Amino acid sequence: MANIKDATTGTFETEVLNSAEPVLVDFWAPWCGPCRMVAPVVEEIAKEYDGKVKVLKLNTDENMDIAIKYNILSIPTLGFFKGGQMVDRIIGAVPKKVIVEKIGKAFAEGSAAKPN
Repeated sequence: MANIKDATTGTFETEVLNSAEPVLVDFWAPWCGPCRMVAPVVEEIAKEYDGKVKVLKLNTDENMDIAIKYNILSIPTLGFFKGGQMVDRIIGAVPKKVIVEKIGKAFAEGSAAKPN
């Protein structure tokens, strides 16, 4: 079972930018209703892609500098990072199918394209 870690300003470079595996970052805040709607889907994806895609959550209220750096203007935003760069994003609560399709496109090279 995958654990979703919290990313912070202090851990973002190590956990996301320097990660050997692709990373899905859930940019969220506790007061955000749509964020709570997408959270169970993100948890499912973390389990299904365990060992292939690292999944992290970043509270934008507590880590505004990262949110500003990546131009996160609306939450939830799912950021897809590969090789230290944000290669794609999804803004808003969307069905799981949309996220899985985006994972396949954003992380197409290598074993991350398909769930376990």
